[in-house]
Amino acid sequence: MWQRFTEKARRVVFFAQEEAGRLGENYVSTEHLLLGLVREEDSVAALILKRLGVSCARIRSEVEKQVTRGDGRLGQDMQLTPRAKRVIDLAYEEARALNNNYIGTEHLLLGLIREGEGLAGRVLEKLGVTHDSVVSIVKQLPSGHDARAGAVEGTSLKEDVNLHGKDLIAIADLSKAHLDAIFDMTRKLKTKEIPTADQRIILEGKTLAMIFEKPSLRTRVSFETGIFQLGGQAINLQPADIRLGARETIADAARNLERMVDIIMARTFAHSTVTELAEFARIPVINGLSDLEHPCQALADFYTILECKGGFEGMKMAFLGDGNNVSQSLMLLAAKVGMNFTLGCPKGYDPNIEITALARKAAGDTGASIKITHDPIAAAKDADVVVTDVWASMGMEEEAAEREKVFRPFQVNAALMSHAKPDAIFEHCLPAHRGYEVTDEVIDSPQSVVFDEAENRLHAQKAVMVLLAG
Repeated sequence: MWQRFTEKARRVVFFAQEEAGRLGENYVSTEHLLLGLVREEDSVAALILKRLGVSCARIRSEVEKQVTRGDGRLGQDMQLTPRAKRVIDLAYEEARALNNNYIGTEHLLLGLIREGEGLAGRVLEKLGVTHDSVVSIVKQLPSGHDARAGAVEGTSLKEDVNLHGKDLIAIADLSKAHLDAIFDMTRKLKTKEIPTADQRIILEGKTLAMIFEKPSLRTRVSFETGIFQLGGQAINLQPADIRLGARETIADAARNLERMVDIIMARTFAHSTVTELAEFARIPVINGLSDLEHPCQALADFYTILECKGGFEGMKMAFLGDGNNVSQSLMLLAAKVGMNFTLGCPKGYDPNIEITALARKAAGDTGASIKITHDPIAAAKDADVVVTDVWASMGMEEEAAEREKVFRPFQVNAALMSHAKPDAIFEHCLPAHRGYEVTDEVIDSPQSVVFDEAENRLHAQKAVMVLLAG
């Protein structure tokens, strides 16, 4: 429940539990929420009350006069009374009405006013704190306050950041603000800033349908484990199970699934399959891989870079190999976060022209550079991050022998890595064909972060599911 609360709003609930225990209660009621709210003195709610001429001390005094003291003890899992739960539900409604993606102290204040029948509502009414007066002040505040700041205070929460109910089809569709939100949520989930116990209820009771036209290790395990850790469950749908587009149309499959599950993840051959699922399903659809993009992989790759390097701007990523779906998502994401990107590929294996144009347009806004070269040494020169992928993807088995000859000069080996910066890291989306696109001495070297990168598929995809369906 609390994953969409700002830090200050979460603290209010913690304070409310303390207040309930102090007053000898075993449950958190509306008066405890109000006492917790006035204890968080550096908040939007406190600012609003001050502007209305109502001091936090006055509110506490009024509550203390009327509160009934019990002889209970504070438990480890203090439950909310029905009225207090109603306050939380109303706070969610107030946040949505004000176009906020996160619930802040001002929304808790509005929820307490709207609930009205509890002790907190009666005290606020007595002191002249009305719904209209609070909303009026909230709308006058600049962004950067509490819920207008998002999960981390001080970050703008414009409509562009809100991913709830949307699809994740391509990096091309995401803004810089979206990417920042995903990376921030990934960090919170991985570092347990959102505690494990809270993570387990984010998608409680929700179901993820996983459609696989291609076999998978990392995609299946990370999504299935991720939805489980968030309180939901996954259904694995293999090609023989549904025969997507053959047994029934993609559109009809989407219309069926939207009535039974909450999220669809599709790992397909054709990008059009994913886009058609998204067009006809009124629930979030996630691209687990298509022939055009691999957005989930790119998110994990860049989160790994963020962990290793601390940022993106001004650094260089060198991709050695095919201008395929992986390189295209990486190129787009690099452009959007201000990271220079160079693709070193054989002639005739350049990336999609439209994707390249989109990346260069985004790079124009961030100051990044997008380069394509057929010289592997020039591509790797002074790179901060070196990336490669298999030379022949699934479905290209007949081309494997020819591709091996063409791509051999682009193998990432120690000699090629020597042209990158001394502290460069090496990434690979896996599975790796050792001795082909990468040698053992590179993939097993201290510069390699491929298994950190693989682990981050779990955390990044959990973040995506939270933001799309939480």
